Amino acid sequence: MWFRSIKNLPCLAVAVAVSLAGCSHSAQDEQQTPAVVSDHGVMRVPEKSPLRARLKIQAVEQRDVAHKLIAPAMVEANPSRVVNILPPLTGRVVELKVGLGDQVSRGQLLAVIASGDFAQANADEQKARDALQLAKTSLDRAEGVKQAGGAAQKDLDAARSAYTQAEAEFTRAQTRLIALGGDEQGKNGSRRISITAPIAGTVTALATAPGAFANDPNAIMMTLTNIESVWVTANVAENDAAEIKVGQPVELSLPAWPDRTFNGHVQSVSTVLDPDSRRLKARIAMSNAGGELMPNMFATASFQVSQPQAVIVPQSALLMNNDSVTVFVEVSPWAFARRTVVLGSDEGADARIVKGLAPGDRVVVAGGVLIND
Repeated sequence: MWFRSIKNLPCLAVAVAVSLAGCSHSAQDEQQTPAVVSDHGVMRVPEKSPLRARLKIQAVEQRDVAHKLIAPAMVEANPSRVVNILPPLTGRVVELKVGLGDQVSRGQLLAVIASGDFAQANADEQKARDALQLAKTSLDRAEGVKQAGGAAQKDLDAARSAYTQAEAEFTRAQTRLIALGGDEQGKNGSRRISITAPIAGTVTALATAPGAFANDPNAIMMTLTNIESVWVTANVAENDAAEIKVGQPVELSLPAWPDRTFNGHVQSVSTVLDPDSRRLKARIAMSNAGGELMPNMFATASFQVSQPQAVIVPQSALLMNNDSVTVFVEVSPWAFARRTVVLGSDEGADARIVKGLAPGDRVVVAGGVLIND
């Protein structure tokens, strides 16, 4: 058996030599085939070049792409839902029913003020009510005497005038009393004013305490803020001001809610720029029933700005060449020429081409840097 193996060694050696020669020849063929050939500015990829498997070529598209305009923003309370509570008359705070941060409902009692002026308003209403009743009795009597033929016309006219004046005075006194929180039926002769909440909301400012004197009718006692509806005010750069319109859709993101986005529409756009920041204020009305948006939160507003149709290519097709941006355009099968392009706005993963390409041009969208090398 050993002799028989020795006898087969020459055949085995010949087979190995032939195989090695074939591998060597194949490797030499691959080394001799260049990846790319430059032909007077045109880069040609030979048929057996390994680059053919790594390049991706795509036709240029022309389509509508809404441009996103980004601006810093801040959540603000809706001014129409913020109420400053002022004392209707001077007096002393005898009861304070709420504290800072409390939630209140509409009509809820907030404070009670003892006021001599309120007592005077009650007295004025009661006197006017009594004078009106007396004038009515006198008028009825004068009309009865006149019908019986026992009174002159001037007496009836005087009674009617007195009734009209008494009625006007009663209306004035009653209206003032009701405005101060009194009883329109004239049954409340108290000198205490009940301050109630005109809206539902939160006590966001408090500037009084039990026992404090409310001597200034223009001094704010407390502030109620309702945040079921809020504004998000975006500060738009001066050069983008013309692109913001009322009714424009807006997408909002907030650091406080990193996993959520909020959608709204532009409600109003200021007609003047802020003198300090040189920015335009665009206000977005937002429903906030859940209270997620709190006044003074930071936000980022993304406006959807309509743009005319334009040539769009993937960002991966762009190559930096000194101070210019270029792409490789296919001029014939597997032959590419470098072409300078002018970029428009950035569209995320895509780029808007203002000049240099036309719809239908085929460009290298992946692997272009290998041709560049």
